[in-house]
Amino acid sequence: MKKILFLIHDLGQGGAEKVLVNLVNNMDRSKFDISVTVLFGGGVNEQFLAPDIHFHAVFPKEVPGNSKLMKLLTPAQLHKLCVKEHYDIEVSYLEGPSTRVISGCQNEDTKLVCWIHRTVSSMEDIAGSFRNIQEARNCYSHFNQIVCVSKWTKQAFLQAFLEQSNVIVLYNTIESQKILEQAKLPIPDGLFHTNEIKLIAVGSMKPVKAFDRLIRIHDRLRKSGYPVHTYFLGIGPDFEKLQNQAAELNQSDTITFLGYETNPYNYVAKADLFVCCSLSEGFSTAATEALIVGTPVCTVEVSGMKEMLGENNEWGVVTENSEEALYDGIKKLLDSPDLLAYYKSRASLRGQNFRAEETVKDVEQMLLQLKE
Repeated sequence: MKKILFLIHDLGQGGAEKVLVNLVNNMDRSKFDISVTVLFGGGVNEQFLAPDIHFHAVFPKEVPGNSKLMKLLTPAQLHKLCVKEHYDIEVSYLEGPSTRVISGCQNEDTKLVCWIHRTVSSMEDIAGSFRNIQEARNCYSHFNQIVCVSKWTKQAFLQAFLEQSNVIVLYNTIESQKILEQAKLPIPDGLFHTNEIKLIAVGSMKPVKAFDRLIRIHDRLRKSGYPVHTYFLGIGPDFEKLQNQAAELNQSDTITFLGYETNPYNYVAKADLFVCCSLSEGFSTAATEALIVGTPVCTVEVSGMKEMLGENNEWGVVTENSEEALYDGIKKLLDSPDLLAYYKSRASLRGQNFRAEETVKDVEQMLLQLKE
C-alpha cells in the first residue's frame, strides 16, 4: 500500500477542489492510504471527503496576504511547515502555492506529482506564485510527473516550459451517478417559469469567468424579444458587481443570482441551456456536469471544450471566444427549437463518457508506475 498526500490551497467551491474530492473518494483503499492537506481550512467541499481520508488544515482559515508571506520562506522551509509525515507520493493538486510547497520535499525516495488545471500563457504567468521565473523553473524540475487536465492545457504549459518532457493528460474525475441522483431533487417552487427560456451559468464570481459578458448578452436577447431568464450559480469577489450590472440594465427581474449551492445539478438539469463565457478554463467541471444531466452546452472556445464537445460541434456548440460569437451561438439555438432539442439528446449521450471508474483507474495507474 502506498502512502499518498494530496496538497491543495483549500477545498472551496472551485472545480479543481470538487474533482479532488471526487478522485480521492473513489481511489482504491487497498492500494493507497490517502491524506488530503489544505493550506487553509474552512472550504465548503471539506464536508464531502470520505471519512477514511486523513484530512489536515495547516491554517484554520485563509490568512490575508498569504501569497506574499509564503514567498518569505523557501520551498524547503514551507514543506517542513506544511508536511509533517513521510509519504511515498506527494501531489500538488493545483498550480501555485501548493506546487511550491511540494517541490520543497527533501526526501529522495518520495515521488512528486503536480496537476495543472488552468491554461498558462507564459513563464511570467506561471511564476506568479513564486519568487521569480528561475525559482518556478527549479520547483517544477523537481516533479517526477506533471499532469494537465486537457490537451490544450498541456500544449500551453509546454510552450512555456520548453524543456519539460514528463507531462501527460489525465481527465478530471466526475461522480456521474451521484450527480444524476442529485439532479432529480426538486428546486424551490416558483423559481423556474415555463414561459421563459432558462439559461444557466455556474462558477466562481471572478473576472476570468467573464459573467459580465453573459449579462450583456442576456440584455440584448431580452431587448430582441427572447423570453430568456438567466441564472447564475456561484459566489465570489464579483458577486455584488455583477448584481449591480444587472440592475443598471434593468434586468434584475430576469437575472437571478442563486449564490452557492452544494447541489447545483438539479438547477442545471432543469435549465434549457448551459452557457460558459469564460476567458480561460482548464477542463470545465461545470460543463461536464451539464452534459451528464443532459443539458445542452453553448460555450466559447477555452481549454478542453473541443475535447468535450467535438471539433465540429458534435456534442454541443463551441464558438469563438468573443462576446459577439457567443451571442450568435446562443441566438441560433434559441431560433431553432429542433436544434436545441438535438443538442439536449447529444448532451445525454456524451455525458455517459465521463465515468469516475475510468478516470480514477488512469490516475491510479500513473501513481503506481511512479514507484516502479
